[in-house]
Amino acid sequence: MRRRLRPILALVLAPVLAGCFASGGGGSDSADTGSRLRVALAFPPAENLSPYGADSTILSRLGVTEGLTALDANGTATPALAASWRQEDEKTWLFTLREATFQDGSKVTPAAVAAALTHATRAAPAPAAVAGVTLTAKAEGAGDVRITTGAPDPILPLRLSSPSLAVLSAKAYEEKDDVDPVGTATGPYELTKVMGTTAATLDRYDDYWGGRAQATGIDVKFVADGTARASALRTDQVDLAEAIPVAQAATLDKGTREATATTRTTSLLLNSQKGPFEDAALRAAARAAVDTSALAEDVHEGYADRGAGIYGPAVTWAAGKRTEPVGRAEPGRPDGTRVTLATYDNRPELPEVAQVLKQQLEKAGFEVTLEVREYSRLESDALAGKFDAFVLARNTLVDTADPVSVLASDYTCDGGYNLAQLCDKDVDRAVAEAERATDTAGRQDAAMAAEARILGTDAVVPLVHQRIITGVGSSVSGALLDPYERTLVGIGTRR
Repeated sequence: MRRRLRPILALVLAPVLAGCFASGGGGSDSADTGSRLRVALAFPPAENLSPYGADSTILSRLGVTEGLTALDANGTATPALAASWRQEDEKTWLFTLREATFQDGSKVTPAAVAAALTHATRAAPAPAAVAGVTLTAKAEGAGDVRITTGAPDPILPLRLSSPSLAVLSAKAYEEKDDVDPVGTATGPYELTKVMGTTAATLDRYDDYWGGRAQATGIDVKFVADGTARASALRTDQVDLAEAIPVAQAATLDKGTREATATTRTTSLLLNSQKGPFEDAALRAAARAAVDTSALAEDVHEGYADRGAGIYGPAVTWAAGKRTEPVGRAEPGRPDGTRVTLATYDNRPELPEVAQVLKQQLEKAGFEVTLEVREYSRLESDALAGKFDAFVLARNTLVDTADPVSVLASDYTCDGGYNLAQLCDKDVDRAVAEAERATDTAGRQDAAMAAEARILGTDAVVPLVHQRIITGVGSSVSGALLDPYERTLVGIGTRR
């Protein structure tokens, strides 16, 4: 079942990628000015590098975009384009901007920031970080932005750290139905050229407010094949390669593979709105059929923990607050029920996970058709509910670092990323109660109560909590590896 590296494939891929990464244009490779970085990313742009969807993390990981705030290692909001902030009342916050410029040379002004945030709130669909949130941003004087929310929002500074709320210059919004991040962001690297879904070129932005980056630029290739990414790192055609398959980890020198505990959970999502899994008893039967130990120990080869809930061990407070699922149905009899199970191959473990699940579900009495595509060719069908079941690797804190936000976006009737098509009044009520909680401990307790309600529907079956393997070349220093998977390259990343 396991797909190991095939020698012929490795020999073919190495020269192909060598050509891809040769001399990436813009910038110098001399020791005096620093070298360009060569990066292989797993996910090609699915939405033309729009900052409002899944592509937003591509931009943040490459050091292109920034928001008003950022996250530290503990998930606390820290200054970014906003040097400081204070809460004026339960619905109003004042953010004081630092002196900075956009990559097109214009200044980061309160008016520009307010306009950028307004564009984000009006996007359709809304970015997950502001889905269901009423947010108004207005310039205040020469250096402040006042942000008002329709309801009390105690996590607003965390919300504004989302990559989907990046601040871009007015030039980015000139096209009515498009947002262009090329040369309009504020980060240490400027996106200068995008070659569709295959490659991108970035140059150092020398006027970056945080200081000049040590690398002169970045040459990016989007390489969906995990074996190809590992081969490129091993043959020194890549300096950084994300999402190395666990089956390829042993082929890399120990010093070039970095395993990072993340807040990413791989789950089986069951379409609860239409098809066979509209029946709660069949969802329960599918959940009962799953053996997560085979996924954690065999497929992930120890680079994952068994699924405990929506939040895994990297969310350190969750285990002590977790309660039993509420309202689960008794498992029914599949009796040959036909289902379509889908996943994507950008994360190489997922097809293997899906294959094991197929066997487990068939053993329980289902008839399973497996469909695997690249994520960019799968997302729209998944969001439209065209599959009965879907295997998804989801970073539960990527959108806002707030535990409640992923519940609202993924499991409520109006959620913008509700692949399980779940619409349950008790779940919506529990999530709404969690959203109203203002203190940290209370919000965590309410999030876990909502998790218990969601798991009780069996619309989501947590499978494993992942550790992500990043390939880091032996000559590279300063790679930014974090559990939220928002960063990869920063001003100190170099070779």
